[in-house]
Amino acid sequence: MNVIRFRRAAVAVAAAAVLPLALTACGGGDSSGSASGKASDAPPAAEKSTPADGAAPVDGPFGPGCASVPKDGAGSFDGMAKDPVATAASNNPALSTLVTAVKKAGLADTLNNAQNITVFAPTNDAFAKIPKADLDKVLADKAMLTKILTYHVVGQKLTPKQLENGSYDTLEKSKLTTAGSGEEYTVNDASNVVCGNVPTANATVYIVDTVLMPK
Repeated sequence: MNVIRFRRAAVAVAAAAVLPLALTACGGGDSSGSASGKASDAPPAAEKSTPADGAAPVDGPFGPGCASVPKDGAGSFDGMAKDPVATAASNNPALSTLVTAVKKAGLADTLNNAQNITVFAPTNDAFAKIPKADLDKVLADKAMLTKILTYHVVGQKLTPKQLENGSYDTLEKSKLTTAGSGEEYTVNDASNVVCGNVPTANATVYIVDTVLMPK
């Protein structure tokens, strides 16, 4: 009897030693049962650590162009977050040409009253890439100007994660594509995001270095 008891005790000890190792191995997959609480916490932590400099692209504005945004006042990130998107853009000196175009097209109220949109906002330098004669022609043609500007607007708020490999319908009714990771993203393989994930009261803004043209 003592031998039997000893063997049973030995088996129990061996099982107790193996069980933690088995749970550890299962925890590396997605189908863990009793360890599901810990496993469910792991993916979000991994996603947040993906960008090279931490969670900045997920939690706030990022990109080299953000350095030119005023540190305080209505044109700062905090100030822009309080205003609807057209008003917020009007307080950013780097977007003055875009604001002029939006006013000429009569879209300021439309953008300010829209809810949960994403705006890809070309900088003044982006507009400067267009020959002046061509730009003047577009600014004078309200229908064409409206078509171009609405192509920069997507009817949902996009996170940086969604920009990694995306295709989205614009208010102009055609699609634009996005690609990238971390803090480097492109739109239509041509326009670079220079300051992304900028919040306004009703939109998320990605400031880009090239004007997007609908096909």
